[in-house]
Amino acid sequence: MSLLPASLERLIVLLSRLPGIGERTATRLAFAALAEGDEYLGDLARSLDEATEKITYCKSCHMLAESELCRICSDPGRDSRVMCVVATIPDVLAFERSGAFRGRYHVTHGVLSPLKGVGPSELRLHNLRSRLTEQGVEEVILATPTGVEGEATALYLTRSLSDLGLRVTRIATGVPMGGELEYVDPTTLSRALEGRVNV
Repeated sequence: MSLLPASLERLIVLLSRLPGIGERTATRLAFAALAEGDEYLGDLARSLDEATEKITYCKSCHMLAESELCRICSDPGRDSRVMCVVATIPDVLAFERSGAFRGRYHVTHGVLSPLKGVGPSELRLHNLRSRLTEQGVEEVILATPTGVEGEATALYLTRSLSDLGLRVTRIATGVPMGGELEYVDPTTLSRALEGRVNV
């Protein structure tokens, strides 16, 4: 029999369903939220309600948005000639944090995985071709994960877009900055050699 109130137990259970959060961490988060007081808890509850009501997916790139288009798609300062195809929304955030890319994105919300029943129709690809032609895209950068499923997705996209006459590129993979070569896996090291550039 639990000593905690049922409402707190439910909060802990819900928090523990989030990725990377186990029961102990969920319990600590719940107690920390309670310790912040009523004002914080009210703000947190309102924020969750507001997120549920307002957040949707951009009808163009499938990024999170509060209107038809996300902030990136509605930004006239972005370079519409280059589009980066990524698997997840956190991938977009990673690119944006780097500040290295100023083009547009297309989020597929997953990668091909036949064993899990994920084929092309399960990914958000239905409007990719029309976006590429209508927006005057000249280069598509495939930035799907480097695992087997991500590579299969990149290969599928390369083949399915080959008739559009666009430049299709794949992000480079290699040794991370500050990484020791002795700890790099053989596939990554091999790709680093294949992708070497002139200095």
